[in-house]
Amino acid sequence: MKQQLYESNPVLDKLPEHLRQYIKPQNYEEYTPVDQAVWRYVMRKNVDYLSKVAHKSYVDGLQKTGISIDAIPNMYGMNRILKEIGWAAVAVDGFIPPSAFMEFQAYNVLVIASDIRQLENIEYTPAPDIIHEGAGHAPIIANPEYSEYLRRFGEIGAKAISSGKDYELYDAVRHLSIIKEAEGTPLEAIEKAEKRIEALQQNMGKPSEMALLRNLHWWTVEYGLIGSLENPKIYGAGLLSSIGESAWCMTDNVKKLPYTLDSATTDFDITKPQPQLFVTPNFAHLSQVLEDFANTMALRTGGLSAVQKLIDSQALGTLELSTGLQVSGYFERVLSYDGLPIYFTTKGATALAYHDKELVNHGTTQHPEGFGSPVGKLKGINLAIEDMSPRDLKAYNIFEGEKVELEFVGGVTVSGEIITGTRNLQGKIILITFQNCTVTYQDEVLFKPDWGLYHMAVGRKVSSGYNGPADLKSFNLVSHALSDTTVKKNRDDDKLALEEFYQRVRDYREGKNTIISRSKLFQEFISRFPKDWLLPVELYELAVKGNRTVLATEIKAHLEQLKLDSPKVGHLIDDGLALVDQGLKIDA
Repeated sequence: MKQQLYESNPVLDKLPEHLRQYIKPQNYEEYTPVDQAVWRYVMRKNVDYLSKVAHKSYVDGLQKTGISIDAIPNMYGMNRILKEIGWAAVAVDGFIPPSAFMEFQAYNVLVIASDIRQLENIEYTPAPDIIHEGAGHAPIIANPEYSEYLRRFGEIGAKAISSGKDYELYDAVRHLSIIKEAEGTPLEAIEKAEKRIEALQQNMGKPSEMALLRNLHWWTVEYGLIGSLENPKIYGAGLLSSIGESAWCMTDNVKKLPYTLDSATTDFDITKPQPQLFVTPNFAHLSQVLEDFANTMALRTGGLSAVQKLIDSQALGTLELSTGLQVSGYFERVLSYDGLPIYFTTKGATALAYHDKELVNHGTTQHPEGFGSPVGKLKGINLAIEDMSPRDLKAYNIFEGEKVELEFVGGVTVSGEIITGTRNLQGKIILITFQNCTVTYQDEVLFKPDWGLYHMAVGRKVSSGYNGPADLKSFNLVSHALSDTTVKKNRDDDKLALEEFYQRVRDYREGKNTIISRSKLFQEFISRFPKDWLLPVELYELAVKGNRTVLATEIKAHLEQLKLDSPKVGHLIDDGLALVDQGLKIDA
C-alpha cells in the first residue's frame, strides 16, 4: 500500500488519484529560523498596511483560516480550520500544470507551494510560495461569495482547452521561478530564462481558452481590486502577498479599469509590476463575467471549432455528441462541410463514455489505435438517426443484420452489415456497430473491412468539447513528470551560523530562552554578518520593548549606516523600524 504523504480530511478524500500525484508533504521542520523571520516581517507589514487597503474579508479571513502572523502556518492546523468552511489545503512543488491547478480549485482544495521566498526576494518572487498561497489566497476564501467564485472558476477552468504553446510557456515560467529562488543562480541564466518567456509570449498565436482564462484568473484571483475605481480595495492574492506591489498598486502610477470580459484579452508579464489593474464592483460580478466567458468555450459551443481546438491542443480531450455519447482521446483530424464537422478521428488510445461513465467494451483496450466517426444527418433525410423511433430505424434498414449504405450530408458514406446498436437509458441509439464495413469520403477510404468491427458514433452535431477524459478511470493520468524541481537551500557553515542567530532571537521573543545578552548577541552578529538587516530589526524590537534605550539607539545607528551602504534595502529597514514604533504605540 502506498504511504500517505499528507494528513487527509473529508474534502481531500474526494480528490481523484491523478490529482494526488502532485501533493507532497509540507515538511514543516525544514523551515529555517530565517524563513520564519521572513514570514513574520512580511505578515506584520502586510497586516498593518492591508488592514487599511484590503477588502474587509482579508483580516477576518486570517483568523478564520488559521493564518498566524508570527509563524509559518502548518498545513495540518490550517486544514482543521479550513474544513469548517468546506475547503482544504495541500502542499505542492512550485507551479503545477494549469489544468491540475484549476481542478484542485473545483474540489475546494487550495494548492499551496510550501517553499518560502529567500530574504533577497522578500518583497516579490515570481515563484509561488507559502506567503503568496497561504497569506494571499487562504484568507479571502472565507468570504462565501468569493469562495464559490473560486470553486466555479476551477470547475470551468479544468475543462478549458490549452494549446501546445501553453505547455511550453508553463515549463518556461516554472523553470524561471525555480532558478530565481535558487541560491547562486548566475544572472545570465535568469536573463536567458526571462528572454525565453518573452519570446514565447510574443509568439503564442491565437490565444487558447486556457490562455484567456489564465488572464481572467490573473486579473481577479491574483491581482484583483474590488469596489469603486476611485477607492478600490485589494482582494487578489498576488497583491496581498507582495509588500511592494500592494503599496504600488494604490498609487496613480497604476491605471484602474472596470473589470469586464475584455480583461480576458489583456496579457500580463509575471516578471514585472502590473501597469494596470481591474476593479470589480463586487464578488458576484466576478461570477457573471466568468459565466459570460464560459459561454464562448467549446464546452458550451461545440461545433467545428471545438474539434479544431482539441486537435490544436495535442492533448487528451473529449468531444460530446448531441446523443450524450462522449469520445475521449487525442484528436487528430476533422472533415467539415458548410462550417460543420462531418467526420473526426483520434489517434492512439481512445475511450467511449456516456454521462462520464465508460461504455462497457469501449475502453482504451478496445480502441488502442484511434477512433473515427461521421457526425450529422443522413443525406435526403430530415430526421436524424438519434431522433428515429425503432419503427423509423427499421424503415431505413438501420437494423441488426441488415446491410446498409448510409450517406451523410457532406459526403461521408458508411457501408456494411449492422451487428448491433448501443442505447442510452432513454432508449435512444448512441452507437452502431458494423462488420465488413467500409467508410469513404470522396476518393479516400477512411475505414477498411479488414480493420475489424466499425463502431459508428451517433449524433447529429458536436455539442461540446473540453480538456481531459469523460471518465477519469479510462486513462492512466498518474504519469506526471516535472522537468525541474525546486532547488533546496545550500546550508553551509555560514548559513547554519546565521540560522542559529535567528533562532536565539526567536527563542528570546517567545520566552524560551531569556538568559541571553541581547547586546552581546548584537555585537557578535554584526561582526559575523554585517550586511544582514532583518535580524537587527528584530533585535531593535526586543531592545525597545525591554526599554533598553542605549542598545536600541546603537542598533538603529547600525541600520542607518546599512541603509547608506545598501540603498536597495533602505525602505525595508524603515518599514521594519516603523512597525516596531507603531506596534509599541498600539500596545500602550
